[in-house]
Amino acid sequence: MLPNEPTPPSETLAIPAQPADTPPPTKPVSPSPSATPPSPASRELAAYYGRLQQDLLVQGLLRTNGGGPDTPFTDTMLARNFERVALEEEYARGAGFTRSSGELGRIKKWTSPVRISVEFGASVDADRRATDTREVTNYARRLARVTGHPISVSQSNANFHVLFMGEDDSAQIKPRIRALVPEISASSLAIFDNLPRGIHCLVLAFSGSQGGYDYARAVALIRDEHPDLLRRSCIHEEVAQGLGLGNDSPEARPSIFNDDDEFALLTTHDEMLLKILYDPRLKPGMTAAQVRPVVRELAARLTGGSS
Repeated sequence: MLPNEPTPPSETLAIPAQPADTPPPTKPVSPSPSATPPSPASRELAAYYGRLQQDLLVQGLLRTNGGGPDTPFTDTMLARNFERVALEEEYARGAGFTRSSGELGRIKKWTSPVRISVEFGASVDADRRATDTREVTNYARRLARVTGHPISVSQSNANFHVLFMGEDDSAQIKPRIRALVPEISASSLAIFDNLPRGIHCLVLAFSGSQGGYDYARAVALIRDEHPDLLRRSCIHEEVAQGLGLGNDSPEARPSIFNDDDEFALLTTHDEMLLKILYDPRLKPGMTAAQVRPVVRELAARLTGGSS
């Protein structure tokens, strides 16, 4: 959790929903950047996030080295962190930001190919668009390599939509999400009303069947006012969480799935969590008891068996 903020920097909600009868439109919100300068509210928010990034860096946080000798972890720790990050429910399913009781849930993951689209609000300038698209494309390639699952950036028939929008695009957000996910509940859509600045970015992941655990669609929102590193951090965390690592744990280290902001980008530890999640023996809907033997075996193999 960020200092003096009432909410963590990124929130992930796994919302079961029936798929729409027809594919949602994938046309970007704005095909060309707007020449309109940012509003005072947008400039103020950008200044706040700039100060926040600098404060975190001064504290030695937002590390980009993925860990090292100061962050050792064992197979036992990796297996424990997997349960906390992949199985524990941070929020009650389908209830917005209502906290769950903290019990272990079930495996949530994609079984179909993940096709990521990158979209921009009218306020996002051309240079940002090019940089963001490149960052998401490179990250998707890395995730595909790590998981062994088909993950790519495609504007055609996309099912994972990454939206970069600023304060001046706020009127576009809800209509666009409603167009992408026509069946979204009112409580889920209401999350986007007056987002506090403590919510840096978020992702909503939807199952392909009512009450199911097989993800079929996701929408991530990243604020355009973020400076470069916080922006990259949002991309790394939200896309990875949208793949099924939906929770945070104070014990996970070195990891982006921890509200302490020590690490900004996906770590080797986090890659191992994704490798475990996308092992074909783990199926959507499996319980902690069902997956523990496989998780322990994989954790030992990935870490060399150090306890």
